[in-house]
Amino acid sequence: MKAKRSPSQLEACWKEKDLINGKIADAMVVIMRTNGCCWAKTGGCTMCGYRQASLRDVTEDDLNRQVDEALSKYKGEPFVKFYTSGSFLDVNEIPVSIRERIFREFSVCERILVESRPEFITEEVVSTLPKTLTIALGLESSDPDILKISINKGFTFEDSRNAGIMIKDAGLKVRTYLILKPPFLAESAAIEDTVRSAMSADEFSDEISINPLNVQRGTYAEHLWRAGDLRPPWIWSLTEVLRRLSGNAKARLMSSPSGGGTQRGVHNCGECDVKALEAIERFSFSQDVNDLNVECKCMDSWQIYLDSERILGSASDLDRRFENDLALGK
Repeated sequence: MKAKRSPSQLEACWKEKDLINGKIADAMVVIMRTNGCCWAKTGGCTMCGYRQASLRDVTEDDLNRQVDEALSKYKGEPFVKFYTSGSFLDVNEIPVSIRERIFREFSVCERILVESRPEFITEEVVSTLPKTLTIALGLESSDPDILKISINKGFTFEDSRNAGIMIKDAGLKVRTYLILKPPFLAESAAIEDTVRSAMSADEFSDEISINPLNVQRGTYAEHLWRAGDLRPPWIWSLTEVLRRLSGNAKARLMSSPSGGGTQRGVHNCGECDVKALEAIERFSFSQDVNDLNVECKCMDSWQIYLDSERILGSASDLDRRFENDLALGK
């Protein structure tokens, strides 16, 4: 029987590495349980399963206890990241008193990161935020049709651009998230969209994080994946995006794929996945394009896959489709 999740406990907390002023530093990541993303309550994004981390009727006292838990696990890391299942700056998720307490308790940190939808980023709110703050914007794509049809994002590129410029003008930093291969996009089209989107976001971004699609449970993307109508991207596609952006974008380029090397996440043939993902991690810190120099015989299979999708005009998981057809004797 699945244990009941307490609203006064964190969803997750772990330690990792990130950059502060170009230097590798320890970071603590905190995932808070909140009342959930306002957009998810109206349908939400096609690939987002973070609503699973949401609970109903999370009180201010519950959130204070979660902050207490985060403090008990804090060991002086100079970088802390506070995520919710939606927007940190949405007062229905994180009341102003909790927001102010977090900033006060972690004021010794050199860098704090939170994430928010652009509708909660106003001049009034930004003026109250600490200068150590980085606000992450989940832009995903600069293409209006992809935002609306593939992702159902609920805001426009201009909304994110205006929020990003407002954050930068206030002396804070911006990390922009882009998705590689949302539903309905063929692999080659997804590569082109991510490159274009990154160049568009570069104007207002200090960092651009490329997030390859990870098939999360209970999402429309999972429905497509189970039907064989969606394949998470190849690691080679992520590498290609980073190569093409390196030296062209001013922002720091990075990627830390969730589910990398699994069938639900970005993956290659299986033999080279770890090596290729390690190369992407090295590049995310060094920005040296030579760190991406990894080879495998499956690079030919990746290129054939790209060509086949273009010829067939399909975004389906071609390998699984062919396997199924063979099994059925077609």
